[in-house]
Amino acid sequence: MSTPLGGAVWRERPKLLSSPDICDNLRYRSLSGNLREHFGYRNRIIGMMPWQYREDRATQAAARLLHRRGGTMPYMSLIKLLYIADRRALARFGRPITFDRFVSMDLGPVLSKTLNLVKEEPDPFVISYWADHISPPSNYKVSLVGNEVPNDQLSPAEEELLDEVFEEFKHMDQWALSEYTHKFAEYQHPHGSAIPISIRQMLLAQNVSEEDAEAIVSDLSAAAYMEQMAG
Repeated sequence: MSTPLGGAVWRERPKLLSSPDICDNLRYRSLSGNLREHFGYRNRIIGMMPWQYREDRATQAAARLLHRRGGTMPYMSLIKLLYIADRRALARFGRPITFDRFVSMDLGPVLSKTLNLVKEEPDPFVISYWADHISPPSNYKVSLVGNEVPNDQLSPAEEELLDEVFEEFKHMDQWALSEYTHKFAEYQHPHGSAIPISIRQMLLAQNVSEEDAEAIVSDLSAAAYMEQMAG
């Protein structure tokens, strides 16, 4: 099997991850090949993300980036950095950090559910992990709430990746980041709407082989199915 970005064959990548409550190889390798193939194929056809959004992980990733910036940054910059980190995590580890839904919008690719958390008023009757740690936008910027940056849901490899992304792009403002992400091969200008971006598109755009991309999609789908079955 060929080796995608990151230097490790994808089947070995989950060994890097140590976050709690995350499906690992042992859980989804017990599935039959036919079941894994079925769920991978189904998700490729209907273009849906095969997982549950992890607000806690998205919040902790955002908090780490905000902390590196001194506690405050334009929310467009934050969303772009999170997208870049998720994109790289898919190629490097075979899974994203946030488990968000990826879409193309006029200002570039974004994390759909995380963007909604930023822009929408929180429901006063629903506990929001995001709102506990990150402020509502003010002048198009968001800030850390309090001084502590939670990290118990992120693996060391994921934290290292977030730091890498911050260091690489810290010199870019929100508009430069938007222009940069417009150049990603998976991006399509939606002209006022939103176009879903598939996992497969994101992987192939980073020179992951067809074989590895399909295997990653299938295993993510199978792992999500096992999570649902476990309740």
